[in-house]
Amino acid sequence: MYDVHTFTPTFGETDAYLLSRGVHYQLYDILGAHPCIHQGVKGVKFCVWAPSAKAVSLVGDFNHWDGRSHPMRSMGYSGVWEIFVPELIQGEKYKYEIKAQDGSLLLKADPFANQCELRPNTASVVADVNAYEWRDQEWIKNRTGDNQKLLIYEVHLGSWKHGLNYRTAAVELSNYCKEMGFTHIELMPILEHPLDESWGYQVTGFFAPTSRFGNVADFQFFVGHMHQEGIGVILDWVPAHFPRDDFALAQFDGTHLYDHEDVRKGFHPHWNTAIFNYGRVEVSNFLIASALFWFDKMHIDGLRVDAVASMLYLDYGREEGEWIPNRYGGKENLEAIEFIKHLNSIVHQRFPGVLMCAEESTSFLGVSHPLEWNGLGFDLKWNLGWMNDTLSYFQKDPLFRHYHQNELTFGLIYVFSERFLSVLSHDEVVHGKGSLLSKMPGDYWQKFANLRLLYSFMICHPGKKLLFMGGEFGQWNEWNCKGELEWGLLQFPIHDDLKRMVQALNHFYLTHSALWENDYDGNGFAWIDFLDHQNCVLSYLRKGKSSMLVCVHHFTPAFHPEYFIRLPHIAKMKEVFNTDREEFGGSGKINASIKISKEGFSFALAPLATQIFEVQFEQ
Repeated sequence: MYDVHTFTPTFGETDAYLLSRGVHYQLYDILGAHPCIHQGVKGVKFCVWAPSAKAVSLVGDFNHWDGRSHPMRSMGYSGVWEIFVPELIQGEKYKYEIKAQDGSLLLKADPFANQCELRPNTASVVADVNAYEWRDQEWIKNRTGDNQKLLIYEVHLGSWKHGLNYRTAAVELSNYCKEMGFTHIELMPILEHPLDESWGYQVTGFFAPTSRFGNVADFQFFVGHMHQEGIGVILDWVPAHFPRDDFALAQFDGTHLYDHEDVRKGFHPHWNTAIFNYGRVEVSNFLIASALFWFDKMHIDGLRVDAVASMLYLDYGREEGEWIPNRYGGKENLEAIEFIKHLNSIVHQRFPGVLMCAEESTSFLGVSHPLEWNGLGFDLKWNLGWMNDTLSYFQKDPLFRHYHQNELTFGLIYVFSERFLSVLSHDEVVHGKGSLLSKMPGDYWQKFANLRLLYSFMICHPGKKLLFMGGEFGQWNEWNCKGELEWGLLQFPIHDDLKRMVQALNHFYLTHSALWENDYDGNGFAWIDFLDHQNCVLSYLRKGKSSMLVCVHHFTPAFHPEYFIRLPHIAKMKEVFNTDREEFGGSGKINASIKISKEGFSFALAPLATQIFEVQFEQ
């Protein structure tokens, strides 16, 4: 038998100092619950930050949830409370009983918990994130965030296929990604969350993979297996806001500890959530430590930071008088901007080669510019402008598209101003928007031809690529997080043909560096003709270091057996990809040979199709 109060503190002066400065980058090793050997005794150390609490006790099954059994000791000015419990083991459920200044008792889950109970239960669970034996060292060593080929498959794990856990999903998803040619998966948030319908975007466990699919070791197996199969793992991460559930961060110690007390800065009217107080150093340290935790302990390859625009602007989603200007009278959230710069700086310093991606929907300047250019320091920015314009165009009847060609060409004005990621994401197939296939105009054949054209237009466009699950084989219904993908559609040839086209297109992209080598460089792109509005045709060059491709997109169902494009000084040319091939569900208007003249080339222009040509010019 041990007296828990005879053990020396596990939280030291150095920890207190670093936390007070907001630079304790391995805070996830200190706060929370950690199995360890302390003073020669096995047990679990617990630390929690609750600076305004009168008292804090550790409660759980091991003490019958009696706050009198394990009172924690205050670590002074740091606001941290600490206790070491000998002989406690992994799997124990626990919470913190916090006595607020007004005398009320709060029962809170651990903000730094590495494992949580399966919803609807909300207790934290003791877990050891250091026990897993990784075998992906070669992958980590060779990982690079440079201008690489990047085809991302966006996945909601609960509805990709039913009945999967982290371990079975690792095998099935890695095999599927290799088959289809995707280089990375992006998981919609698997950070612990109480409500399935939030899709993971209202997080209560910033250091815990959701228990819906297994435990911590299971998720580590998932990432490790994906790496061994050559697939990168990007994770959605949500530092913009948090839900106001009683058991979690909201009024954690009886005060607005993690958010602002003033609703004009601390409440998000769109999502009925609380907004983090980025100006409080311990809060920014909490979020930065969360990001670093996923890279360090879970070996992920990138974070897609959700709702960056809502962080950058104080008036986001608010009317006049509902927000407080910054100290210069502007609407920019200076504290959030400083937090983002700090985050990206330390992530790239500690984990070179990982990707930080911003889901940012405004024209804020320099989202993906380096910090030394006074940018925010992200590696990639979601190109939501391209997505909106492109889908707006594609939903129009081809009869009227010639009036709107500027919607397709406008994005090329700014495409090299940031390092962009072209996206056809989950946001476009929910809330009554319909699936991508259902958005396409025309008859049955034209809908599929338009969808083939949409995907190929994205692949050829400068920027990295992301496609949400189910789009690759043409779901008719919009995504439902409670269901699973409509895999049964693949028994119908036209859906299987579409999937085969996406597979071939992805592998074509991977083997043709002109489509990805110079994504961020204007020298990698050159217009040939963007003025043929009448026929709705766009043509341009994509240039690699050692190869060059001509990309031609035709946005009407007309067939032109002799279409001429002016492109002088061609030496050799051949068609290397055509979305109209019969095996893709097309009409088979392909070009076995090309007519080349001094002024350009003539070819059969397929209906609603992308045609890609390999070209060599005269020396």
